Amino acid sequence: MAGAPVRVVGTLGAAQTLAWASSYYLPAMLAAPMADDLGVPTPTVYAAFSGAMVVSALVGPWAGLAIDRHGGRIVLVGTSLMFALGLAMLGAAQSLWAMVAAWLILGLAMGAGLYEAAFSSLVRLYGHHARGAITGITLIAGFASTVGWPLSAWMETRFGWREACLGWAGLHLLIGVPLNAWLPKLPTSPNVEKPVVAAPTEAVSSPTAAPSPQHQKFATALLAFVFAATWFISTAMATHLPRMLEAAGATLAAAVAVGALIGPAQVAGRVLEFGFLRHVHPLLSARLAAMAHPAGAAVLLMAGPAMAPVFAVLHGAGNGILTIAKGTLPLALFGSDGYGARQGWLMMPARIAQAAAPLLFGLALDAWGANALWLSGAIGLAACGALLLLRAQSPAQ
Repeated sequence: MAGAPVRVVGTLGAAQTLAWASSYYLPAMLAAPMADDLGVPTPTVYAAFSGAMVVSALVGPWAGLAIDRHGGRIVLVGTSLMFALGLAMLGAAQSLWAMVAAWLILGLAMGAGLYEAAFSSLVRLYGHHARGAITGITLIAGFASTVGWPLSAWMETRFGWREACLGWAGLHLLIGVPLNAWLPKLPTSPNVEKPVVAAPTEAVSSPTAAPSPQHQKFATALLAFVFAATWFISTAMATHLPRMLEAAGATLAAAVAVGALIGPAQVAGRVLEFGFLRHVHPLLSARLAAMAHPAGAAVLLMAGPAMAPVFAVLHGAGNGILTIAKGTLPLALFGSDGYGARQGWLMMPARIAQAAAPLLFGLALDAWGANALWLSGAIGLAACGALLLLRAQSPAQ
């Protein structure tokens, strides 16, 4: 992959797969048995998980700043140890508050150890040439749910939910720490470039003048909104997709089958970004991706459950490309100087929106049924509009 060795992409992608599988995708398999054992309602476990997401939002900027200063290796090794600690505490929890404390530790690890930290580490190493590596990591870690859900379910069925948490903690110590420790040392001089502003239909090739402070502030606000809007949609769909499809008229079996299309569609979108779309400015690919969910929602609501597979493919592909855009857009618009800290601030609203999405979209689904998709579709259109405004604020205009 241009700019980064395949070894770096492979090892960091594997470490990210482990991190996502043992944190973000953990409650889907373990929340119910955890709640039963601790004597609390299942929504309480998800509330603790939402608290972890808020913590991850708060810690993100500081983790990004640490990566800017010291590189990603020391930060990511530390988060592997923190993941292991949080998971061990979760497995040992005997009360509600012990469980909440464990999730808060996991929130710290998530804020400093998931995609934003990996993207920042790559930019710190390879500067503007990190775009291909960012895509490669998301291609690998896109299978986190494919790996994580069956493995968590198998460990819970075979040994119990506590042992499953301890098993994931052991994997972080045995696999996560060495993988992250294998990241290269920092270059002797940092990779600092000015932002690249090209026409959306042109390939990014050489640096140009930096945008004015006013443009940077406006672009930062727009990007923060785009990331918050798209993460709200992504998390809402991940949490409520089967119920939403049933409300649209699909059977439970059909809803489950359609939901299974999301993962492959995400990977297909990332392959498209790695192949054809890498030759265009990230703004263009992000705009196309932001339109995918609203288009799929409109098709489903107007044509009925027969078009549910089309909705799933459009939503999944768009979500896959937008995951990459969260790493590549700030790099293209602002350059690599201060990338980690900026990434943390940009993603803070997204993490908070992600924490609120299950509750808010669930309430909309209860009130409006499948018509709640008009809400998520409108949010997606607003994100696309914000991306279009970014072009108007380009210094090249």
